[in-house]
Formats: sequence, C-alpha cells, structure tokens
Amino acid sequence: MKLAKRIRDLPPYVFAEAGRRLDELRARGVDVINLGIGSPDLPPPRAIIDALYQSALRPDTHGYGGYYGLPALRRAIVDYYGRRFSVSLDPDKEVAVLIGSKEGLFNAALAFLDPGDVVLIPDPGYPTYGLGAHMVGGISYPLPLREDRGFLPDLETIPADVADAAGILWLNYPNNPTGAVADLAFLEQAVSFAHHHGLLLCYDNPYCDLTFDGYIAPSILQIPGARDVVLEFNSLSKTYNMAGWRVGMAVGSPEAVSALARVKTNIDSGIFRPIQEAAIAALTGDQSWLKERNAVYQTRRDTVMEWLPAAGLSAQLPRAAMYVWARVPAGESSQGYSLRVLEQSGVWITPGSAFGEAGEGYVRIALTLPNERLREAGDRIRAAGGAA
Repeated sequence: MKLAKRIRDLPPYVFAEAGRRLDELRARGVDVINLGIGSPDLPPPRAIIDALYQSALRPDTHGYGGYYGLPALRRAIVDYYGRRFSVSLDPDKEVAVLIGSKEGLFNAALAFLDPGDVVLIPDPGYPTYGLGAHMVGGISYPLPLREDRGFLPDLETIPADVADAAGILWLNYPNNPTGAVADLAFLEQAVSFAHHHGLLLCYDNPYCDLTFDGYIAPSILQIPGARDVVLEFNSLSKTYNMAGWRVGMAVGSPEAVSALARVKTNIDSGIFRPIQEAAIAALTGDQSWLKERNAVYQTRRDTVMEWLPAAGLSAQLPRAAMYVWARVPAGESSQGYSLRVLEQSGVWITPGSAFGEAGEGYVRIALTLPNERLREAGDRIRAAGGAA
C-alpha cells in the first residue's frame, strides 16, 4: 500500500496522541486529571436536548439533513448575528452551515488555496489552520504572538512580498490558546491589511460568548468593509456546550461563502436534522443562562490563577475563552514541564509548543473540570514539587 505524500508528512494530531497516552495511564490505574483539551464538561440547557429528542421521534427527520442546512437554521444564525453583534446577513448568500467549525477551517484550504500559496498563521495557534494548508501544498508563514504585544500579531512586520503572495490570513480572538482578546482598532487594521493585499481574512470566533469580568467580544464583521474580505467562523460548541453535536457556521463574504459551500456539498451531506433543530432552539431560545455559565468558568479561572505560583507558573489574567496560558519555570521546556507534571502528579497540561514554535515556554490549562477537581490538580502539582 502506498500512502499519499501529504499523509506521510502529516504529523499526528497533538490532542489525539495525548489522548492515547492518557488512556495508557488510566489502564495502569492512574487517576488522570486532564486539563489538556477544551471540551466543555457542562451540558446544554434541557430545552435544547428536548428539541433534539422531539425531532428525532418524528419519522420524517432521519433522511439527509440538506447540503446547505435548514433554511430555519440559517435564519436563526442571521438572527443571532443581528441580536449579538448588530450585523445583518443574507441567510441565502452569506451563511454556510458547518459540521462543527473545525471542518470549515480545514475545508477553507481546499476552497481558497493552491499549491505554493502562502498562508499567514498565528503562532501559537489552533493546529488546524496549518494542517489544512499542509494538505493542499500551501506554505505556512507564522505570525508570532508575543506576550509584550498582548498576543496580537504585528502585521506591519510582514514582508510585502509575503503578504502579496498570501491567500489567507488567519486570526482568532478571543484567542486559543492564549485567552487574549483583540480590540476594534486591531480588527480595523486587519481588515485594511486584507483589502490592501487582496487576501481572504478568515476569522475564527468560537469563544465570543465565553467571556469574563464584563468583557463583550466583537465580531470582525462589525468593521466597515469587512464583509468584502472576511469569512468568520463560529460554533455552538463553546457558546452552547454542544461540542460533540458538531454545529458551526461560516458567515461573511458571499463569494467566500459560496466557494466554501461548493467544497462542502461535494464532501458531506449535511447535519442530522434533529441536531439542526436543536441548534435552532439554542440560537433562538433563552440566552440568560449564559451569564451563569460564564460565571462558573470565571470561578474556575480564578481557582487556577491562585495555584499557579505553587506550580512554578505565571500568567496574565484571561478575559475570555476557557484556558489559562501560563509561562513555565525558567530552565524548563513546555514539553518537559508537561511530561514531568504528568508523571509526578497525574495531571495533564498541554505544552505550548503543540501550538507552534512561539508557544515554547508556555503551557495551556483548560478550565473544563469542576472547581474541586481543578483545586485537586493544583494540590497534586504542589505536592509533587511544583517547579523543578
């Protein structure tokens, strides 16, 4: 059997590989505390689950869910963007329904890149941005996210020839893995950059409704002129605790939406209809519970921030997302620290180097376990010695 070169050169997905290692430890009887993956541990509200159940009981909902998503779901997405961001969208031309936003991020490479095209990718950043580019023969150009710049890329330092050769600029705020946020001034600069260099700005925005301390995250589509050059990705995974349900969206430029939809309709057959109807219930139902849910995550964030010094770590207080991005002790590498903590305490924290070279020196701690378990993680690390 001959494997395609793109597969031979494709590195294992870091979180899948970590999952294997944790399964091995559990099989040996280790009580692993996994703070490595951003999968919400809280359920969606009962009304969303009931919508799924009632739809699944019907005999007419078990066929194909539709290549473009239910019209009612596209309208619900439009209503959400209008209510949440004061952004008006055309449900037929400016909305694509995704099987979770991750497949859309990956399929964007198929829609917009040819072999040899440059892709501007935040470093550290979500690995799928670069993996999609790799699969189509694109060339990734990393944009370092530095702590002294608030983890915002310096677009002005990108060489003009690189920017002009780029097909896509990826941005993601609130940011994974750093938890950083971007203000409207930076988003205006990014939109202007995309116009000037004739590229597509892909804006990954799944954490926009998971915020703390009164912060309200924007959509980049609020910026004048963004609709011509931006494809914004969003998801129900984090906002509505529906990560396993796989419902996402891409909205913005009609040309970009059409191109992505052309790829998708040749690859998949849409989302199971009862899940789409549950997504409609999520987007159009009572939203007041989100405030209470975010307060749970904020309390978890504060718990982790309390024990960081005993673990030999330090971090800026994040205002959004479900992670703490912490600097490791001097003299230790990201992977070395993560593996040492795992072996000594049974606590898994993702090394920052998994998100790119500029992630070296950091670890990402996910806030996806109850407060008691987070405290136990801190106690275990402290008992194991914290810093080496």
